[in-house]
Amino acid sequence: MHSAVTVSLVPQASGGPFVFWSGLADACERASALGFEAIEIFPPTAEAVDVGELRRLLDRFNLRVAAIGTGGGWVIHKWHLCHQDTAVRHQARHFVRSIIDLAASFEAPAIVGSLQGRVEAETTREQALTHLAEALADLGTHARDRGQALLYEPLNRYETNLINRCEEAAEFLTSRGIENVRLLCDLFHMNIEEASVPDALRAVSSHIGHVHFADSNRRAAGFGHTDMASIIRTLRDVGYTGYLSAEVLPIPDPQSAASQTIRAFREGTR
Repeated sequence: MHSAVTVSLVPQASGGPFVFWSGLADACERASALGFEAIEIFPPTAEAVDVGELRRLLDRFNLRVAAIGTGGGWVIHKWHLCHQDTAVRHQARHFVRSIIDLAASFEAPAIVGSLQGRVEAETTREQALTHLAEALADLGTHARDRGQALLYEPLNRYETNLINRCEEAAEFLTSRGIENVRLLCDLFHMNIEEASVPDALRAVSSHIGHVHFADSNRRAAGFGHTDMASIIRTLRDVGYTGYLSAEVLPIPDPQSAASQTIRAFREGTR
């Protein structure tokens, strides 16, 4: 397994669960100094990322891109893939496609998390799930054409009323025939929704594409009460070799959160 840490480039997301907030250069320098292998980026748009500069930073600090998030489209514009307005759904898809293209240029996947949306008053649950399935199928194909998978993240009940559990998400992808979409298993969301996080990971082991390494309180691993040892042992047992990426609150400060994360990663994976 490999280590990654998040960096947000979206001022409107202030207070959100991202470790670094002072730009890519600062994040890369700090991540490298602590021994992380990659960064996960949360940009406002694909165009906001200077591809040439990011390549230089990655080369200089010997880092990779673990994944790139699409939540900026939700945070800034309130676009989502289940919106009642067809034009808004199209804007959301276009936004995700642009992030897929950016991420693929760094051999990384894009993430659909908050941009998936929710069931709203004017839309039935079945209509919302149909919109989501159509979007994920389309975007999964777009990602495949660029040599990457698409990551879909089940969120907890307080953030969406669509799909909250990983096994439910895996069944949704399978039953709807959605290809080239893998699950992002976020340990914080799973702590809320799953009866047993290790059991849930085993149940969806063939679908796991990425893991958000966060404790029960959305702080760095080891700052809450999640049994990380059993989770890492389970991931190892099922053959997961991807990233454990710290999408956590920068508490008490970014450096402390990052330092605790890499400490917990090393203790758990040694």
